[in-house]
Amino acid sequence: MLQQSAVMSERPDLLQILYISTVSPRETVDLESILAVARRNNRAHDITGLLMFNGKRFLQVLEGPSGAVENTFERIRRDTRHRAQVMLSRRTVGRREFGDWSMAFRDGHAGEVYDLICARTADAHPNLRAELTAFARQI
Repeated sequence: MLQQSAVMSERPDLLQILYISTVSPRETVDLESILAVARRNNRAHDITGLLMFNGKRFLQVLEGPSGAVENTFERIRRDTRHRAQVMLSRRTVGRREFGDWSMAFRDGHAGEVYDLICARTADAHPNLRAELTAFARQI
């Protein structure tokens, strides 16, 4: 089941970044800790998004005020827990596609996650929907 949290405010200068990265060798992933910090930071900076993890790779969407998203992504790029960060998409959006999620994440059976991602992204940009659903199939 996907976890979600409070609604964030809308702003006209919204940036959305989609990236993928790989867990660094010999790194242990503590998703609960990562999510707790991400949600706290995201609330403080009005960022929403989605994080999926398949045991080896992270796929994440960040959206919010452009400066806050850029700063958050730069902090993520410097995080040594993962490597090979590749930005798949960077675009300005008129509305949040994950506006009610300070940082959602996948938790549950693969079929449930895939179905939920398909439903949640039905109105999302086609490229974003394709990336998220393809990744959800791998979980």
